[in-house]
Amino acid sequence: MKNLIIVESPAKARTISNFLGKEYKVVASKGHIRDLPKNSFGIVIDDETGDFIPKYTIPKEASATVKELKKLAKEAETVYIATDEDREGEAIGYHIAKAIGKAPESLPRIVFHEITKSAITHALENPRKVDMHSVDAQQTRRLLDRIVGYKLSPLLSSKIQKGLSAGRVQSAALKLVVDREREIKAFVPQEYWSIKGVFDQEVEADIYSFDGNKIEKLTIANEAAATEIENAAKADSFRVASIEKSERKSKTPPPFMTSTLQQTASTQLGFSPKKTMIIAQKLYEGVKTDKGVTGVITYMRTDSLNLAQEAVEAARKHIAETFGNAYLPAKPKRYASKSKGAQEAHEAIRPTMVDFTPEKAVKYLSADELKLYKLIYNRFLACQMTDARFESQTIFFAGDRTVFKATGRKLLFDGFYRVTGYNEKDRLLPTFEEGAPATLHKILKEQHHTEPPARYNEASLIKKLESLGIGRPSTYAPTITILQQRNYIEIEKKRIKPTEIAFTVIEVLEKHFPEIVDSNFTANMEETLDKVARGEEDWQKILKAFYTPFMHKIEEGKKKIKSLKTAVPTGEMCPQCGAPLVLRKGRYGEFVSCSAFPKCKYTKNVDEKESDAPETSDEVCEKCGSPMVVKNSRRGKFLACSAYPKCKNAKPLNPPKTLDVPCPECGGTLQERQGRRGTFYGCSNYPECKFIANFEPVNKKCPECGYLMGIKHLKSGDVYTCFKCKHKEKADV
Repeated sequence: MKNLIIVESPAKARTISNFLGKEYKVVASKGHIRDLPKNSFGIVIDDETGDFIPKYTIPKEASATVKELKKLAKEAETVYIATDEDREGEAIGYHIAKAIGKAPESLPRIVFHEITKSAITHALENPRKVDMHSVDAQQTRRLLDRIVGYKLSPLLSSKIQKGLSAGRVQSAALKLVVDREREIKAFVPQEYWSIKGVFDQEVEADIYSFDGNKIEKLTIANEAAATEIENAAKADSFRVASIEKSERKSKTPPPFMTSTLQQTASTQLGFSPKKTMIIAQKLYEGVKTDKGVTGVITYMRTDSLNLAQEAVEAARKHIAETFGNAYLPAKPKRYASKSKGAQEAHEAIRPTMVDFTPEKAVKYLSADELKLYKLIYNRFLACQMTDARFESQTIFFAGDRTVFKATGRKLLFDGFYRVTGYNEKDRLLPTFEEGAPATLHKILKEQHHTEPPARYNEASLIKKLESLGIGRPSTYAPTITILQQRNYIEIEKKRIKPTEIAFTVIEVLEKHFPEIVDSNFTANMEETLDKVARGEEDWQKILKAFYTPFMHKIEEGKKKIKSLKTAVPTGEMCPQCGAPLVLRKGRYGEFVSCSAFPKCKYTKNVDEKESDAPETSDEVCEKCGSPMVVKNSRRGKFLACSAYPKCKNAKPLNPPKTLDVPCPECGGTLQERQGRRGTFYGCSNYPECKFIANFEPVNKKCPECGYLMGIKHLKSGDVYTCFKCKHKEKADV
């Protein structure tokens, strides 16, 4: 074996192997193979210099990989580091070199934005060295996060609740969520009224001004003000004061970067950021195509909007051939990122092969892979197409005291909408003559109340983090995941809601560690890390500047922060040792435990009472004849045999509701059931028949495919929807 190429991912290794001959062997490190120890601080501070010395170890799960890499490295003539071209990838490459006993600067480092044959060949022809400035930037981030996590988390656990954690980026993100919830709780609705006039040819127009004063959204504050305007309008004589027409453009959207891909996939496809990145990783590392296994998108962790010249030229050629020259602008379009510290040397997310169209991809990609690939592909083409053009229409109906404004819009040329789609209907205004009299036929006035700010969803939180410069492309999705895992947030109906413990944690951090939750501090730290990556800042100085004042606050916190832990006596005695039982708060809510802890480790659920006998029922066990009793579980009450554990028969307390609708798969009976996510409908012949529906089936066949339909209750009205082909039609109920 002459050459060894080391990447992070096995999938990436397999794809690259397809492009290279026998003189290369491509293997995967499977991510980080050296890291700070899991169970200790792992940082030593030099007594003389004050420098921070990380004590990296090889995790047990990586030891076999390291052993294999060392063996292959000894046999190879040349060892190439081919990890991702970002700070994390640079650091992984550095640690690979250290783990196999090589000097990082001695190994050729190859980089590429896409995993295609041409990109890999070009990278091998143009190797560079490991960028130690990027390694230092990643190392600074890692050590800062370790300092915060290992020093602040135990303090929170000791003062508030066991099992709590804190982190630089996650705490700043959590404060945004908590602050939004505070706004919602403090919000006071404000009354306002809207007024529309219906003129000739049924044209609806909004009130524009009254007695010369322009009407804004909250101008009409109460019914009395609305009635005054209404009476004035009814008394007015109207004419068509002016007719305005203008042409406007809808500009092409930029190509995707990590944050915008996550946001768009969330709103258009319903994908979580985590799911989006998992699928994008597969598309980047290599999937089956008509040209074999290859990467079909460029690197998906990027904050750059740059595009390779050859990619732009390929897109322009495809646009001209497929849609015609009318859709091709005179010059290629260029975009610049507004993200703070964007790494412009990288590329935006784009398809690697313009001729691998979504129509071709149908044969090779899974359903979710195809959805995301199509989103990326169409956005890339759209960014190089012409703008869409609209004709905007405005008519002013003027009376003595009131003026109404009607607006319309007409799509003149679809431009980039040809690939992204455009679902709005033209709203055309009828023909009027300027100066002609007009008749007000009807007044429509309606009361409204202002709404509180909406909770963040995953997409809007990522957008906010990006706008504030908190985190980087690789951290957005993991940050939200960590907050969920730590029980700081819950996602209800796709909206992010902070838990009670989140308020307590943020209140403590705001008072005693304000910089940890300050978005400006976190964003400025990201900019400082960028300077380290550029070689403009010394990473040891940054750590020293942070560590000393931070540790001083930790010591102060140990003395000044009052314990918020509660241990309320319940009036019961421990059945194991006789000590009083107390109510405590844990990571998963309230529970009862022995006050003699840790000597006695007795615990029980809050609703579990030792003295209470099980609730009886009239049911008899059909398996052994013993009485059935009512018991509690996390999902609610259920019936269980009183002879347990000899007889383990159990069944729902309330049997499922049976529908008068046959199962479309087997003809069995459909039943309404309750699950963790609410009501659903399933077949009584389960598990033999696995038909399932999340909305109510009805006795109606689809006119398109003949399959069963169900009814959805929407704000706009009830809609019949086919369970198979998704055909929809308005319900007549």
